[in-house]
Amino acid sequence: MAVDLQQLVKVLEASLDPRQNKQGDKQSSYIIMKPFNADHSLAELAIRQEEKKPNFSLSLLQIVATEIYGGTVRLASALYFKNYIKRNWTDEDGKHRLPQNEVVAIKGELIGLMISVPPNIQYQLGEAVGVIADSDFWERWDTLVDDLVSRLTPDNTKTNNGVLQVAHSIFKRWRPLYRSDPLFTEINHVLSRFGGPFLALVENTDRLIAAHQSDQEMLQQLFATLNLIVKLFYDLSVQDLPPIFEDSLTAITSLLHKYLTYESKVLKTDDDADSGPLEHVKAGIFEVLELWVQKYEDAFGEHVGQFIGSSWNLLTTVGPEVKYDILVSKALQFLTAVTSSVEHAQAFNNESTLSQVVEKVLLPNLRLRDSDMELFEDEPIEFIRRDLEGSDSDTRRKAATDFLRQLMAKFEALVSGVVLRYIDHYLSEYAQSPSTNWKSKDTAVYLYSAIAAKGTITASQGVTSTNSFANVVDFFQNNIARDLIADNGIESILKVDAIKYLYTFRSQITAAQWHEAFPLLVKHLGSPEYVVYTYAAIALERTMALSNTSKQPVIVRADVEGLSDQLLQHLFGLIESNAEPAKLQENEFLMRCIMRVLIVIREGVLPIVDNILPHFLKITHLSSQNPSNPRFNYYLFEAIGAFIRFAAPSQPEKLESNFYPPFAAILQNDVQEFIPYVFQLFAALLEANPSGSLSGYYKSLIPPILSPAPWASKGNVPALVRLLSAIIPRGVTEITQSDQLETLLGVFQQLVATRTNEIYGFELLECIVNSFSSSALEKYYGLILQLLLTRLQNSKTDTFALRFVRLYHFVSAKDDKGLGTDFFINIAERVQSGVFVPLYLNIILPDTQKLLRPLDRKTAVISLTKTLTDSNAFAEKYKKGWGYTCEALLKLLENPPIPTTSDDVIAEQDPDDMSFGVGFTQLTTIRRPARDQWPEITDVKKWVGEYIKAADLRHKGRIASFAQERLSPEARSVFAAYMQI
Repeated sequence: MAVDLQQLVKVLEASLDPRQNKQGDKQSSYIIMKPFNADHSLAELAIRQEEKKPNFSLSLLQIVATEIYGGTVRLASALYFKNYIKRNWTDEDGKHRLPQNEVVAIKGELIGLMISVPPNIQYQLGEAVGVIADSDFWERWDTLVDDLVSRLTPDNTKTNNGVLQVAHSIFKRWRPLYRSDPLFTEINHVLSRFGGPFLALVENTDRLIAAHQSDQEMLQQLFATLNLIVKLFYDLSVQDLPPIFEDSLTAITSLLHKYLTYESKVLKTDDDADSGPLEHVKAGIFEVLELWVQKYEDAFGEHVGQFIGSSWNLLTTVGPEVKYDILVSKALQFLTAVTSSVEHAQAFNNESTLSQVVEKVLLPNLRLRDSDMELFEDEPIEFIRRDLEGSDSDTRRKAATDFLRQLMAKFEALVSGVVLRYIDHYLSEYAQSPSTNWKSKDTAVYLYSAIAAKGTITASQGVTSTNSFANVVDFFQNNIARDLIADNGIESILKVDAIKYLYTFRSQITAAQWHEAFPLLVKHLGSPEYVVYTYAAIALERTMALSNTSKQPVIVRADVEGLSDQLLQHLFGLIESNAEPAKLQENEFLMRCIMRVLIVIREGVLPIVDNILPHFLKITHLSSQNPSNPRFNYYLFEAIGAFIRFAAPSQPEKLESNFYPPFAAILQNDVQEFIPYVFQLFAALLEANPSGSLSGYYKSLIPPILSPAPWASKGNVPALVRLLSAIIPRGVTEITQSDQLETLLGVFQQLVATRTNEIYGFELLECIVNSFSSSALEKYYGLILQLLLTRLQNSKTDTFALRFVRLYHFVSAKDDKGLGTDFFINIAERVQSGVFVPLYLNIILPDTQKLLRPLDRKTAVISLTKTLTDSNAFAEKYKKGWGYTCEALLKLLENPPIPTTSDDVIAEQDPDDMSFGVGFTQLTTIRRPARDQWPEITDVKKWVGEYIKAADLRHKGRIASFAQERLSPEARSVFAAYMQI
């Protein structure tokens, strides 16, 4: 049935209406709920039904193209098209999921449509173009560049801007990629077709700008073209400087310099906050210049001088308004790149020049502005994020600091001397009138921090190396400590400076000094100022995570445990001061501090469980209503994970019964951002009580988590497998009685069929094999092995082969469960006669040596040892195989697996490196340790010797006889040594 366009329009409209975006008559309890559906909104369910009809994607594009449907519906259709393409364009092998005629039609229509639609719709379609280009460009879409070039016009700026936007959507993909032959083949394909017309467009745009100097509307459109041109200069030269650019470099740099110094009254904006077209074009030019200075000094070096002068003029004349921030920061980043060159840096190598740089360029951009203080007061969390993390790379302070540190790296003594004089000047100004000149001290502290820090500032240790001309401890004691100690009379920003100084130089401060400073930080949590108490929480958290050179914590459990209840209650109170979900989740730094306290005090949380638990329940409930800050929620669930890890082993029923309702509600209401976390926490609760029976809560979870819906989200899969692996050992009876074993094996089958999830399929299978009796699984083993052998033959990956080998050794070593080597051989031979020998010789034995994890190698040692001692097939049928097996065992024992010790350290995870909401985010506080199936075997070599000797006695000398008959003299000698252990 074809898509009904009018019906699809109605469904898209409904998807925008929150009243129709809820599922009616939901059950109030997950216990009585039917298997939950991941697509719970009525509107989305209706759209998913339409998806099944032919040419659905083309119907979406038709709606986007039809103006009578209105901008909102067209935008919704473009957004859905983008997401549909992300889900359905290719499979994991890169093959198109859609019918070929639909693929061809999309490519044929998409470019022309994107060029013609408004910018907000253009952006969504551009993302879809990027997805398609990732898989198809250029070999499966070799007409694209020619299509783009054919649409360029001499004077239609709207069309040209659309073409350039499409080109940028595709070519910007090259920016983060590593150099490779296929990448350069693609770039050369583009340049051979696009390079000439692109430069012609550049020249023509320059002429049109000159002809329309006073036409505001036209000039704005032309500067939008110029902005895209500058982005494409960056895209096209990000991997290498194109020969066509190098041949015209004088003309290109002349044009870039022209627009870097270009001024136009009609393009100036009255708004002091928002950057205009001039600022964006000039900032983009600086980005290109920075790239060329860093990568193409040989070609570009002779042109740099004019840009240094222009940068200086710009930085010394531009105003302090926020709209110029992006321009100033890019100019400073360009100068930072310039000074990284020994040749260009020499221009700054004298005291007079450096004094001018500090006074006229650095200080104006390091000083607090009125706009900064407005941000401090009106949007404190944004102030903190910009100031602390440097997450906004376009801040003036960060760019000026980077420039100063680059100068320090080249001329440490000279720069230090100049800057220290300015620091003394500002401190003197402050001393004359602290109440009015507090900004002078802020500048002094910021400057000192900038020059004192040396090298990379790490997330875990802060500043690890300092300037030889600075003494950070003395400066703290003489100028900063009093601001930290004073109860009143100190400006809030100076208290923040004091806390931030401690945070930045935390590795330089001794343990004894920290024990004095730590209570002061705790005291500042009680500040009424948002920024002050948040910085206190940040500094406390990082200090509690700090370790010394011996990897021992600077702040130990005893330092924190006594005040932990008060500390946690206060932190929770700050978070809960506004119960509106978005405000509640605003400050991730407070929640991160809660997490750290719980990690540090460990089982010290037990006496205060009843005080903490209600807060976690409340915050989880409120946050789940409208998840808005992924970082806050990540730390929330890490904190709950730490709480469960240390409290659940002694109070499992209490935590299970209290956390079940809010966690079940998250599943019931399909809060997709939280579901992978909840599955992990459910598993952790079960794992904390390994001897307990499976409660009714978890029995009720089995049917829904075995249904297809939760497995449809990739982010759920690792957490679901972990949860099932926790349930299965205690739920064998329930699963068997309710005939769910085949469903469970069906989940394994689906997982192991894809490269993305194959490791989780093996994980689940090992749990099933280890938990169910061999008789319960007897009729399935042949089908399981056939499935695995088919994958090995048709679409083997290195990961799949290694996991298969690991599974073989797991089965082979588990002879006490009715399994073992001969059991595996019998199953394999039933699947296909004669298949075991090539499988063993070509995959199992060679890949055994590739096993890297100690526990996998230990399993392999046990498996091979038991094969030598107890396998009738290897004793009687595979005589040469016995020798090969022994040689493989001896080789493994050359580097014997060392048993893992109990690692109780919770690893740091940098949220900046994580993709929240995109997939699975593992909670490190409840990371599942690797399970040793044979913990009683601690000395592997000794165990091998003792086991072989006992088996030889058991078999009346058969093992020693086989060694004499089937091993080479060298192997026989080594094997005999093990028998003497």
